[in-house]
Amino acid sequence: MSMRYIPHTEADKAEMLAAIGVSSVDELFRTIPEDLRLGRALEVPRGLAEADLLAHLRALAAKNVASSDAVSFLGGGVYRHTVPTAVSQLLLRGELYTAYTPYQPEIAQGTLQIIFEFQTMVSELIGADVVNASLYDGSTAVAEAALMALRLAPKARARVLVSEAIHPEYRDVVRMYVESGGFEVVEIPWTSEGTTDLAAAEAALVDGAAALIVGYPTFFGTLDDVPAARALCDKHGAVLVASFQEALAFGLLTPPGALGADIVAGEGQSLGVAQSFGGPHVGLFGAKSQHVRQMPGRLAGETVDSRGQRGFVLTMSTREQHIRREKATSNICTNQGLMATAATIYMTLMGPSGLAQVARACHLRSEQVKAALHALPGYAPFFSGPTFHEHVVRTPRPAAEIVAALAPERVAPGIDLGRYDARLSHALLVTATELTTDADVDALVAALRALG
Repeated sequence: MSMRYIPHTEADKAEMLAAIGVSSVDELFRTIPEDLRLGRALEVPRGLAEADLLAHLRALAAKNVASSDAVSFLGGGVYRHTVPTAVSQLLLRGELYTAYTPYQPEIAQGTLQIIFEFQTMVSELIGADVVNASLYDGSTAVAEAALMALRLAPKARARVLVSEAIHPEYRDVVRMYVESGGFEVVEIPWTSEGTTDLAAAEAALVDGAAALIVGYPTFFGTLDDVPAARALCDKHGAVLVASFQEALAFGLLTPPGALGADIVAGEGQSLGVAQSFGGPHVGLFGAKSQHVRQMPGRLAGETVDSRGQRGFVLTMSTREQHIRREKATSNICTNQGLMATAATIYMTLMGPSGLAQVARACHLRSEQVKAALHALPGYAPFFSGPTFHEHVVRTPRPAAEIVAALAPERVAPGIDLGRYDARLSHALLVTATELTTDADVDALVAALRALG
């Protein structure tokens, strides 16, 4: 026997209808013309008993293959890293798991303190003066950076330069929001090193632009020259934005904020947030202090109360829910509270030395994979630039064919870049992390060799 999920009895409904002065539910829809009404029940499956429903959901879930159950070299913005058990266990605490927007500081001190600590640690990680209380994910963080740059720039500069070495899905989101606002997006090509063509960027900057968005690391795992990009932006009066999809890289690399980026925006999933088949994740966003009033989202700050005791408040709230809509800096931002809490717990547990160890392990494993693949006949580096923990390998046959051929064996050799760009049809984005093992590398090499 199935159980209905609507608790109202017929008597309950009759009482409510009488109270509002109608005789039936259908009368509530009388303003909708008859010819637009369906006039029959929806064609959906019958309800299931709880046990049957759970069995059905288990069968659906079994069709998914988690990266931990495969030989996986996938990356491209979603990474498999060690997440200490303490992270998930602490997140299950009721005061954390159910916490929402801290509108009332007197009853939200715990949430506000976590946000404050999150901002502090992310600021140190990415090298930004000030960091907000997180965003949805990396793509919307970069879109927010583009919109913020347009607010900072003179009105005459109504276009944004975006490197083609940036994650293609991030570029799509940037284009959607920037062009929807009546502004222009100009894409800057990549070079043979897999980095942004700064000569092409300068040529575009000469014609005027609000911002230049480069990658650090780029989608290809390479590293754009942020100081050189900084010099170009200073010369032509543009805002420099550094985009990234792998926050753990800054356990090893000098952070982009310290290299001169005005705005740093990207994905924080690798900081203790589960892959979750693509989300929910957490966007990281920081900027120079002089630009703080144009930052999207919220900022938690430390203060003292009327008794002189330490306390936390929302120092700035530039969302349309908090201030007059015409004054808001964003209507697409949020505080990914639970994911930001996970990142805060992870960074606290790991500390600077732990993050550095993980980053170093990722890089070393990637170099091991790179050497193993380049030793195979027909496989070679696609780009010549140095990389962090993912790189692009040139394949002897279309990368899509390789991915499809190895899928039944539960081997994911990487991401077929041809899905994003026809020029990259023989290019495979291969990622290694601290969880990549010698056995994984051997299995990938054997599978590719067997394909011939």
